[in-house]
Amino acid sequence: MTTPPSQPSGTPGEAAPTPLQRADSGHSRIEESRMWNVVSYLITGPAMFGAIGWGLDSWLGTSWLVMVGILGGMALSLYLVWFRYGTQ
Repeated sequence: MTTPPSQPSGTPGEAAPTPLQRADSGHSRIEESRMWNVVSYLITGPAMFGAIGWGLDSWLGTSWLVMVGILGGMALSLYLVWFRYGTQ
């Protein structure tokens, strides 16, 4: 047994609201996508540069480049977020 699809509220013939019009938390989809971009920058930077530091550590026989890579990746990520979204 299936249930019929729900009808949009309003007068007959009125178009259903778009995703931007029915944002649940008051944020538009564009703002939500920007927030996820910021999160991805903050995770990817230290992970990528930390992995590069780990590879250089194993290749050169050192043990401090992982930390330099993680800190450098976080600094670069924060700068990129500030440059891209903080100046608007």
